[in-house]
Amino acid sequence: MSHEPACGTSLAVSDGRQARFTGNTLAVASMLTWAAGFPAAEVLLQSWPPISLFAVRIALAVLVMVPIWLILDGPARVLGARWGHAFFVGGLGIGAGMFLILVAQKLTDPVTVVIIASCAPLIATLLELAAGTRRLRWNFALGIAISILGGLIATSAVAPAQLGLGAACAVVSTALFCWASMATARDFPELSQLGRSTITLAGGLSTAALLVPVAGVLGLEVMPTRHVDAPQMGMLVFYALFSMGLSQYFFIASVGKLGVALASFHMNITPFYVMIVMLALGEDWNWTRALGAALVALAVVLAQDRKPRPVQSSSA
Repeated sequence: MSHEPACGTSLAVSDGRQARFTGNTLAVASMLTWAAGFPAAEVLLQSWPPISLFAVRIALAVLVMVPIWLILDGPARVLGARWGHAFFVGGLGIGAGMFLILVAQKLTDPVTVVIIASCAPLIATLLELAAGTRRLRWNFALGIAISILGGLIATSAVAPAQLGLGAACAVVSTALFCWASMATARDFPELSQLGRSTITLAGGLSTAALLVPVAGVLGLEVMPTRHVDAPQMGMLVFYALFSMGLSQYFFIASVGKLGVALASFHMNITPFYVMIVMLALGEDWNWTRALGAALVALAVVLAQDRKPRPVQSSSA
């Protein structure tokens, strides 16, 4: 009797569990760092137009991440990357998506933005189904439903601002970000995780370089309305490097392990993480958001791919 197939299956199960654990851990880290930027964005948007805040944020992130990428992976890998495709994916998905999410927050509020973002698992699943990278199983479909319910419950304690153009911007932004995350993890297999995150953020910077002068020509406000002091600079650095650069790195790495649909489930725990951040700043605990976060966590567990059945060996 041979035990090699069963042993091979056992190793595959172990590797699959490790990949799922790593992917979910990376997704949690991504959402924590992303959520930490919401309070900073709310303060900065009081004096910064969305277009200039978007441009400065992404420029700071790229200026720091590109040199680190050059040092760690070498100039040959950086220069030989698919920059043309990265500018398309990053410019449309990351650049336009991030700009629209800031416009949505400016027109509404952070809670409304997070409510709209709760549709991310559904959008990401539709993208994976269209790409043929996922088969819709009952446990995953149930996970989507519970994740969206958890996201809605987590934000139900605060009434959203009036919807309209702001909500539309949030929906389009969510769809673009899901598509760009999937394309970044899929289309640059030769790059490291740092390279994948950096190259598409650089593509997003191209969108900022185009939008800012166009906005100026059209007479739109592009300069901060008050002097940029040291506290604002500190928030800008945190918002750019921690809440965008590091968060994007973690999320792309998570998508590589889990797929964009399952990784996006974690977005619906963001209201809970925002509450944790605000709790540290003096706000009260909210059991409704905690319940919503627990439901999303349950959805993540339910939606995990099933373990492969061990292969039964036969004796002659």
